Amino acid sequence: MSKSRVVTIGGKNNIKQVRIGGDNPVSIQTMWKEGIVDVFEGSEKLFSIIKQINMLKSLGCDIIRFAVPDIESARSLCVIASHTDVPLVADIHFDYRLALECLKGFVSVIRINPGNIGNKEKVKAVVDACKEKNVAIRIGVNSGSLPKDLEALVLDKKLDRAKALAQTALREVEVFDELGFKDVVVSMKSSSVEETITANRAFSKKSDIPLHIGVTEAGPLISGIVKSTLAFSQLLKDDIGDTIRVSLSSSPENEVLAGREILHECGKRKGGVTLVSCPRCGRLGFDVHSFVARWQNELYSLKKDVTIAVMGCVVNGPGEGKHADLGIAGGADKVIIFKKGKIIRTVPAKDADTEFRKELESL
Repeated sequence: MSKSRVVTIGGKNNIKQVRIGGDNPVSIQTMWKEGIVDVFEGSEKLFSIIKQINMLKSLGCDIIRFAVPDIESARSLCVIASHTDVPLVADIHFDYRLALECLKGFVSVIRINPGNIGNKEKVKAVVDACKEKNVAIRIGVNSGSLPKDLEALVLDKKLDRAKALAQTALREVEVFDELGFKDVVVSMKSSSVEETITANRAFSKKSDIPLHIGVTEAGPLISGIVKSTLAFSQLLKDDIGDTIRVSLSSSPENEVLAGREILHECGKRKGGVTLVSCPRCGRLGFDVHSFVARWQNELYSLKKDVTIAVMGCVVNGPGEGKHADLGIAGGADKVIIFKKGKIIRTVPAKDADTEFRKELESL
């Protein structure tokens, strides 16, 4: 499989530069889950949004996409983009003027489909503005938005829906080729794992444009992660996919963490904290679930290559977690803290968090 070409996003106004494609690491994206109207300089809402963006960044998020359904949202996104170094994507449908408004600020990517923006003059206006600002464009094709002629062929069973997705994307790309615009990333998403895999494979045989991969409307946490893992693992094994989003009916944090773990297990992202924890059983002596919930985000935010083990009991804890750089397990009213399987401290359960933090900082 030949490498995709490289598209650079960000890199201006102190925004982090992310290179997508080629030999660059696979980047992780998520999407903001709420509306962004009434965000202005000095507002409490702006402060809250930037705080959450920084948290997502600390967990490993590289790019964040925002829906821009109206002019107020476009203006708010410009304000947000001026207060973060994370590249932001403006998700635009139907009204090309919203893209032009976003380009007045420091938005790093415009997500549009020529097919729903209107005539070529409107598309050209967006392309010209993106050229001037060195802003990339992402084309997003979903199984529910195929052109009428291809949808008819699919309904008549004359064309596979996955191949129709790929053909649609190639059509959209032709518009940008005619306008001499090369900083394009493409996504073809379906709620079907098989269709998603087939569409991306078909497109990658025809084009070297970088691919953003994901299973759309994948569902709640468990089913969404299962579907995304199945799709990503098969595509990434063939070096298809340059940036990903795990689309979940859940929080952006869970999307980022799921993406991070999938990339790690697929060998596409190295380093950072590896967190292992037991599932609990009848020997439970330590509330693993609540401890992990309290510590998860902080641990994943560490910029260290370490393994942390959180185990439910002292019977198997140190043994099963003996590979961990730091571990904790409990029994009755006491907890043990261990390193590489060796118990180094036994402390009262009420002091578990305080004592664990001391040992974590010593790493």
